[in-house]
Parts: sequence; C-alpha cells; structure tokens
Amino acid sequence: MKTLNLSAIGLFVYCLFCLNFTASAADKLMAGTAKINITPPETKYPVHDSLYARSLILEAGDVRIAFIAVDLGGYTNIPLEESLKKQFNLKEVYFCPQHTHSSATGERKWLEDKLAAAVSEASKNMFEARISGGYRTFPQLSFNRLIIREDGHARESWFADEHYRYINRERLPHGPVDPSVGVIKLEDTQGNPRILVMNYACHPDVAWNNFEVSADYVGYAAKYTEEAFDNKINCLFIQGGGGNQAPLFKDGGRTGPDDPRKSNYDLIDRMGKLLSIEAVKLAKELYPNPYDVPDIKVKTDSLHFTGRYDKSLFYNVYFSIISINSRFAIATFPGEPFIKFQIDWKKEMAPHAIPFFFGYTWNGGKWPIYVPDIRSSALGGYGADWGPNLIEIGAGERIMAKQLENYYWMTGLMRSEPGPSEHRLDGGIVIP
Repeated sequence: MKTLNLSAIGLFVYCLFCLNFTASAADKLMAGTAKINITPPETKYPVHDSLYARSLILEAGDVRIAFIAVDLGGYTNIPLEESLKKQFNLKEVYFCPQHTHSSATGERKWLEDKLAAAVSEASKNMFEARISGGYRTFPQLSFNRLIIREDGHARESWFADEHYRYINRERLPHGPVDPSVGVIKLEDTQGNPRILVMNYACHPDVAWNNFEVSADYVGYAAKYTEEAFDNKINCLFIQGGGGNQAPLFKDGGRTGPDDPRKSNYDLIDRMGKLLSIEAVKLAKELYPNPYDVPDIKVKTDSLHFTGRYDKSLFYNVYFSIISINSRFAIATFPGEPFIKFQIDWKKEMAPHAIPFFFGYTWNGGKWPIYVPDIRSSALGGYGADWGPNLIEIGAGERIMAKQLENYYWMTGLMRSEPGPSEHRLDGGIVIP
C-alpha cells in the first residue's frame, strides 16, 4: 500500500513537471483592460446614468488586438484606429458601440482622447490570462420587432393593427430570436476573474424617446455584473445580431423633453439585472481548459456592395474572423446585422469551436447601417426593405459565407488540393 502511494506521488510529481515544462515552452496569453467615463461634460439632455468605454487588449505571440466597447449609438474613426495601431503595436482595433439609443457624444477630440486613454491604460495593466467561455440559454428578454401580418409581409412592432398592440405591450415572444447570453471570461493565473465579455443581441432602447442620457439596459447589465464580482472586473458588453431585436421590457416613450412623465427606469433596471444574473451564473461555471495552447489568429477581409435601391451607394465592408486558442471563434460584423446571421454562425461553428458573434463592431471600411438576411428583405419592414441607405440584397449572406471560408482556411481545415480518395473496408483493406 505504501509502495502504491509512493508510485502515485511520483507519477503526480512527474505530471506536474510535464505540465510546467509545456506551459513555459508555450507563448502566454496576455490581457489588459481599463474603464473610463465618457459622459460628455455638457449634454443636450439631463444625465441619468453615466456612459463608459471599456477596453480589452489580447496578446499571444506576435498578435495583439484591442476591443473598445462604448456606450454609444455607433462609432467609426479611421484616424484614431490607425493611430492606436501604431502607438500600441495592434494588429486590429475593434470599436464596439452598444447602440444605446439614449447616448450622447462629446466633442470629437475629447472623445478620441478618452478612448486612447482606455487603450493606453489597458496596455499598462497586462497580465497573464486564462480564458474560458460559453453560452447560457434562458427565457428570452427580446423579441423580433418585424412581425409577420395577415398579408404575409412583416410590419414593425410600433405599427398596431387588430391583432397586435403598439410596441408589443403584451410582451408576446415573437421570433426568431437568440435567447442566450455568451460570456468570455479572462482570469489571472491565481484564478481571479479580471475581465468578462458579455455578448447578447437586443436593441438598447427600453426607453423609447428617452430625452435623458443613459446607457439603457446594457449599462445596468454591465454595472450589476461588475458588482457581482466586487467591482474587481471590467464587463464589456458587445452587441450581437440585434438589428431586428427589441426588448420585451419596453417603455412607450415620452412625447418630448418637457413631457412630465419620466422614462420607466424600473424596466431598464429589470432587464439589465435579469441579463446580468444569467451572465454571472454562467461566468461562475466557466473554467479554463488546462490543455489550452495560447494562440490568436486573425483574418480581416472586405467585400464591396451597392445600395438596394440606390445603386450609386458604395459600401466597402470590413469584417474579421478571430480564433483564440483554437477553441473560440469570433465573427465581427459592422452595422446592424439581423439575428439570423448570429443564429446561423453559432450552428456552423458548433462542431469546431465555441462561437461568438460581435455585431455593431467596426475595424475599417464603411458602416453599412442595417444588414438584413434575404428572407427578412422579402418580408419587409424597417431595416429590411425600407430605411436609411439600405445595402444590396444578400450582402449579409455573402459576408458570412466569406467569414466561414476564412475560418476554414485560417485553421487549416480547408484543403488547397483534393483530399484522400481511397475506400476502406471494415477489415481495414484499402481499395484504390
């Protein structure tokens, strides 16, 4: 019995040595983060809750990328992107506006300095990281705001008829939706959580016509999540394919800034809290894979499109596929993609990697505004067959097909020449 114990101890020590040797021989995954208040000093409307920028730098080997999640409606900035790449040796910089409808943007240079400071601070606080991630499905908080009517076409949820009430006051769970939240967790080598990325698809417009500055439910979700970890983490909310997704917790909106009825922040708080609860539960169940080999691969591509109706419009759309540790596959997509692309991406990637879909995420090119799938383009409604400067039909499908192709090339699954052609019988005899 003693001999058996000694053998077991010896084997345990040997395994520890092997694991340590493997870890020291591999590149480290490094991460850094920062959080900066970007509420403008002067705003048109009263400030209810602050707006923030949260940064994340990831580095493995010679690849370094940055994400900047901002409580803004949208954000593109080529000069700032190029400046940050040079200054911090970044392969890509991804601006991730959460599309908060109640945001406010400060003076351009002031905001640029704030975002640059967020990246600078993150670069100074880099730590060796362990990564984990996954999804949690729960009763949906969103619905598809383009609702199919009696004539077979879709109309917006703010169009009432005999069957549907204005802005879905009865909270009917129209689809399609993705009723799940994705979480990427980065912890230090002592197992302390330091960064969470929350990936969820839904318009942040619980308060319709708010006439106050607020990060809406995404700000509350991030705040509650950070509080659940004693404010020792930064929580980056990154929007998904929310182009046609609306919150079930919907305030009817005010008639103007002088309307005495205030926005219903109880609804905003409730949706943010429910989302945070699910994200925190998931985060506490996630553990890094001890066999991970730190690695980041990035492939950025672009495609050109015209407008759907206005053929003089030109869209040069940039997008990236990001692989982390050969286990996580992130597809970035600028503009407001519809939910089908997120659902399809997760189905396609499920056998290969843990998939994430980062909508509203820009790293160059022209922001394409709404990007509907072909079916939605036919059914119609706002963002589907009418709206500002619509992109040509099928643009989203082409982008996602290219993302998928690039993933297979990048990971080596796509062959550049024909694969094996022999047949194998049960007995193991190979027949040419």
